[in-house]
Amino acid sequence: MKQIFYSIVFVVLGMSNTIAQIKGDWKGTLDVQGTAIEIIFHIAEENSVLQATMDVPLQGAVGIPVSSATYEENALSLKIDQAGIQYKGTLEGETVTGTYSQGGMDLPLVLKKTVVTKPGDTTLVSTKQQLADLISLDKGNFKYRVEDYFAKPKTSGFQLSPNGKYISYREKDDKNKRHVMVKEVATGKVVRAIEEKEELIRGMGWINDERLVYVMDQGGNENYHLYAINIDGGKNIDLTPFEGVQASILNMLKEQKDFIIIQMNKDNKQVFEPYKVNIHTGAMEKLFTNEDPENAIVGYEFDKDGNLRGYAKMLNGINTQFFYKPSGTADFTLFHTTKWDDTFSIVSFNYASQNKDEAYVLTNLDSDKSRIVLYDLKNKKVLKEIYSNDEYDANLIALSRKRNWEIDFVGYEGEKVVIKPISDTFKKIYTNLDKQFKGYEFSIAGKTDNEDQLLVVVQSDKLYGRYYHYDTKSGKATLLVDLMPQLKEQDMAEMRPITFKSRDGLTLHGYITLPKAALDGKKVPLIVNPHGGPQGIRDSWGFNPETQLFASRGYATLQVNFRVSGGYGKDFLRAGFKEIGRKAMDDVEDGIQYVIDQGWADKSNIAIYGASHGGYAVLRGLTKTPDLYKAGVDYVGVSNIFTLMSSIPEYWKPYKEMLYEIWYDLDKEDEAAIAKEVSPLFHIDKIKAPLFVVQGANDPRVKIAEADQIVKALREKDVDVPYMVKYDEGHGFGKEENQIEFYKAMIGFFTKHLK
Repeated sequence: MKQIFYSIVFVVLGMSNTIAQIKGDWKGTLDVQGTAIEIIFHIAEENSVLQATMDVPLQGAVGIPVSSATYEENALSLKIDQAGIQYKGTLEGETVTGTYSQGGMDLPLVLKKTVVTKPGDTTLVSTKQQLADLISLDKGNFKYRVEDYFAKPKTSGFQLSPNGKYISYREKDDKNKRHVMVKEVATGKVVRAIEEKEELIRGMGWINDERLVYVMDQGGNENYHLYAINIDGGKNIDLTPFEGVQASILNMLKEQKDFIIIQMNKDNKQVFEPYKVNIHTGAMEKLFTNEDPENAIVGYEFDKDGNLRGYAKMLNGINTQFFYKPSGTADFTLFHTTKWDDTFSIVSFNYASQNKDEAYVLTNLDSDKSRIVLYDLKNKKVLKEIYSNDEYDANLIALSRKRNWEIDFVGYEGEKVVIKPISDTFKKIYTNLDKQFKGYEFSIAGKTDNEDQLLVVVQSDKLYGRYYHYDTKSGKATLLVDLMPQLKEQDMAEMRPITFKSRDGLTLHGYITLPKAALDGKKVPLIVNPHGGPQGIRDSWGFNPETQLFASRGYATLQVNFRVSGGYGKDFLRAGFKEIGRKAMDDVEDGIQYVIDQGWADKSNIAIYGASHGGYAVLRGLTKTPDLYKAGVDYVGVSNIFTLMSSIPEYWKPYKEMLYEIWYDLDKEDEAAIAKEVSPLFHIDKIKAPLFVVQGANDPRVKIAEADQIVKALREKDVDVPYMVKYDEGHGFGKEENQIEFYKAMIGFFTKHLK
């Protein structure tokens, strides 16, 4: 069975003269069921004590600390306690011959002395001093520091246990580690259930009243593992201990508290299959086999009892087939075939009905905008429309498990989120909350199984967020925490929804965040911030620490939901296909002209910043309209569509034809020519503005080579290109210290180039 590796710290007992023999880089290869897995240990000495890290290049994981080690009389012993891994070997010359053990397996592993280099071209990366010099440019009498916006809250991520007796939350220590704490409501007693070590806890939640589930990867490589642990920190197990595998939760199985349904790509890296997993033992049962990797299954529909009722699979990369098994039948049959970008999604079966084939469905098969309908899946007909909106996709619905699955509310996201209460119970709750939090957005972040206690999050464009514990019987909301009390609402900038027309007549929406000077009538520098994705993603109204930081330094921020963004109907989505870097970029430019026309922005002082596709938009903007921008910040952005398509992760490959439909089909001569036209790497000569490039070395989506090639090419033509690389990060920075350094450097960069 293939295994993954975990991070911890080595401790060694031994004299410095013996330590000298084992210091350095050691590389070996495990043979796990025919798969070669390269392992690299970096062993160093500090105060006569060994410290070591481990790399697993196949996973894209580097710098993983390990837990304990001894080296005496040529015998090396390494342990990784959390994963039950042990390596024992004997040093002879520059070779350690030994055995790697885990989960009942004993595998030979020979380590040889080597010299290991970091990913990418390390000679291109800016030095610490160069970045420090950039950071130092952010000078001024500012009320708030970068840390005030981006330091993680002291406590956050509150969740109620199903019975309401406990509240879990994340608590940050003085080393920026965010541990999972569990508080007993009645007594106030708090225990640390999960200790965050070197690797970040990417998410967590309650399985039942005794067990928690949490998610980790290695160094940002996105090979997520699922772990289960008792609320007192005991019986911690990796539910998915497989090398190079990405796992996620499909169904929490409220009716079977000792099990969850997950999906992972264990047997084929390109396809995900469902498993029912015992949360105490890790024992698992495969529930369905994905037998056609060329047309991979992309979604499973389970009911509340864990029965597989339907599944959706790709057909030729661009169509979706939905297979359904009507109640009382034994086999799945083809229900329909649609385009991949059509919507027909089961939100929930209608458990209040005697008809087992009745479900709430989100669909746009017969409309432009998605609507919520009650649907008979056996007879293939709409029973009634539940909710729709003429301008936006209706996609919000909440049901009450306690009150026989009645609808509590429906809604959509327009300029802001709009909620329509339906049930009498929720109407009372909503009216009470609206009265207490008038002028703010509030949402239900969690509830007990009895639905007598709610967790309510209150936010706005000027308020990061407050958690309240709400008692449905008394109607009382008790403040649990203000997540960022240091940021005062009266000092924050307004995020204003805007609507304008594109040059070819499309109605476009977006947001402008305006500093005080702009409100006073002054034209201010503008930072344009295209979103990632790009398809189906959108920017939303609410508190945004990036735009607030920019406003605190006197910059306005423009965010445009350009064609291909989500939430505006399928015609708007499809209007962006084959237009990435072309009309989608025109939309961004039209937004810039709109805010200039409003008198908010100084047209001679514009910069562009974005991540992922937004990073691509930065590079494309600097090559498409080089005179428009004075500076750009490319954060994990694509520079070459050809290398993007050729280096996608294995589990993206079933979607390659879909990516070709959104971007460009590189197998067609005319579209390949367009892809070259809009790939910034081929137009470096057009870039005039200084560019700050930021990259995670372990990024599985946008490889470090993408960033390297842009930096090298621009420096050859004497463009100012600071380059920040973090070797413990992936597609975006997750670690607080890295995030803060990035934002400090970016603000310094804008200070230098936006006058």
